[in-house]
Amino acid sequence: MKKTVLIVGCGDIALRTVRLLRTHYRLFGLFRNPEKAEPFRLLGVMPVIGDLDQPDSLGRIAGIAQIVIHLAPPPHRGTRDTRTANLLSALSRQTKSKHMILPQRFIYISTSGVYGDCQGALIDETRPLNPLSDRAMRRKNAETQIRKWSIRNHVPVSILRVPGIYAESRLPLKRIRESLPAFVDKDDGYTNHIHADDLAHIICATIHRARPGRTYNTTDDTEMKMGDYFDLVADRFGLPRPPRIPRDQANGRISPAMLSFMNESRRISNSRMKKELRIKLQYPTVIEGIQGALSSIAK
Repeated sequence: MKKTVLIVGCGDIALRTVRLLRTHYRLFGLFRNPEKAEPFRLLGVMPVIGDLDQPDSLGRIAGIAQIVIHLAPPPHRGTRDTRTANLLSALSRQTKSKHMILPQRFIYISTSGVYGDCQGALIDETRPLNPLSDRAMRRKNAETQIRKWSIRNHVPVSILRVPGIYAESRLPLKRIRESLPAFVDKDDGYTNHIHADDLAHIICATIHRARPGRTYNTTDDTEMKMGDYFDLVADRFGLPRPPRIPRDQANGRISPAMLSFMNESRRISNSRMKKELRIKLQYPTVIEGIQGALSSIAK
């Protein structure tokens, strides 16, 4: 009998992951809006209607799956992830038969933003967390909740810390066309990337190979500053490169949300991911990934 998987947060990455899992697992997806379920239904995913912001709507997910993949983002405000809290509570409820049937594995897709600004240092999963934005603090809070829930309920968890996700539909073409600035080289910071297809494969490998309780940095091999990444995309798509400005001219010219990313610099090691999950990246750097995006768009 096929094992069951519940996917929470059914967007682009979930859809790519479903395509890899569908022949080997029975799949459920949690949807707030039923109309968003159709692309998943066509791939064999059984929709479950529920809203992570409405705990009373989550009664159907208790005991539904042996594996849970949590891709849903936190709320947009505060420093606590109430959505993760509601999900964990719902998974721990007694079923109608008065038994509590917990998942056998829980995978959470977090962010490398929990490390904060590392001033360009090369870091691994042992780096102390130092989130600087409320967005990253919510992710740290989710990780903490999940680890405590794991210990309390004896459910193995895996946490994937994901940097900037890109693909043919996830490139910074709009900001490049709008000539939004990047930093001059001396003020610029390192950025990290993973192609959406590679992330889907990493999620699948985590199901089979992850060590219980392990965190994995899920990044490619690129070592590139953010402005150079924008230049690369601009060059490949035949667009003018973004203007460069000093950091002290950023206010008013770069949005606060984007500035929070640009003010952090780190190079992230993926050695543990490659060794333990035995990952061979389809797109080892953004150079291959952007070329692949161009090929997809040209079809």
